Amino acid sequence: MDSTPRTAWQLPRYTPDDTHDATQDDERWALVLARSAEADEQFFYSVETTGVFCRPSCGARAPRREHVRFHESAADALAAGFRPCRRCRPDLPPPANRRAALVARMCRYIETAGTPPTLQALAEAFGLSPHHLHRVFKAVTGVTPRAYGANCRARRLRDALAANGAGGSVRSMTEAIYEAGYQSGSRFYEESDQILGMAPQAFRQGGRGAIIRYAVDRCSLGAILVAASDRGICAILMGADADSLRNDLHDMFPHAERMDGDADFQHLVARVVTFVEAPRLGLDLPLDIRGTAFQQRVWAALRAIPAGATASYAELANRIGAPGAARAVARACADNRLAVAIPCHRVLRQDGGLAGYRWGVERKRALLERERDEESP
Repeated sequence: MDSTPRTAWQLPRYTPDDTHDATQDDERWALVLARSAEADEQFFYSVETTGVFCRPSCGARAPRREHVRFHESAADALAAGFRPCRRCRPDLPPPANRRAALVARMCRYIETAGTPPTLQALAEAFGLSPHHLHRVFKAVTGVTPRAYGANCRARRLRDALAANGAGGSVRSMTEAIYEAGYQSGSRFYEESDQILGMAPQAFRQGGRGAIIRYAVDRCSLGAILVAASDRGICAILMGADADSLRNDLHDMFPHAERMDGDADFQHLVARVVTFVEAPRLGLDLPLDIRGTAFQQRVWAALRAIPAGATASYAELANRIGAPGAARAVARACADNRLAVAIPCHRVLRQDGGLAGYRWGVERKRALLERERDEESP
């Protein structure tokens, strides 16, 4: 905090009125003492002996309580005659917002580069040290600059192959590979299955030829659809009726050939239903998990949460090394296509609330209660 003193006649004085809420001020003072970053957008505080106003999270030495008053906004504090602290800069957007804006510019820079820039090149372009840039970028996005660049390059290639269509030649595929930023065709083909989720030729044909077997059954939570590719289970969906689940599957794999499962497939479905009813039994079946690098990290962390336990979105973000990415973690949970197998129902809001759930909050509540009941002796 800027500690430049002011003379007594310069200081605005605070006189409580009938509408003053002393209890609220006590709560705000507790947040100031805790240096709560979460309170930064809720109020500001000023110090009459210095004439300076700050954010609640300001790292300066705490002032004496009797010299402090509170303001609803920075504009209110300025209008009252206080000047902004030079340490926490309450007159500027919050640090988290400034970091997010900076990283957004970095993302645009990476996206428009022909070839993903190196960390050193990116640091030079933005006037930061490589270490600091890497740390800030990962904290905001949840992935490293290198991983983000690889995802952008893969997306450009997918778009190019999709636009090329089924009639494209080998030469046009090669052009798409180099135009996407790959330095060699061999490097792409080494990674093609992970990047596209299928062979390049099959992807160029819109996924035609890929076979998804599925079946719909009933469980205590309603209708359940289980689908599998040749890699493993690729979808576990829950809902009120079979038709809506089939429509969801179509939206997920619009160009794949969807086939009813045979008798052997019904045994697989029965194992999934048993797992839904008794999660502690586990599901020892191969899963076909496809997603971005960040989604894969979130989903892996979800699978590490044991039955009967829960975590908040913020805690999960910390576990994957991206403490500023709680909202992105929530989006990755919402994009999960493997209900219960990837247990996104075990993630709660910071206050312990259930929040949203792709398959309905009541199902989320039922799953959590079932797991707690299993844990009880």
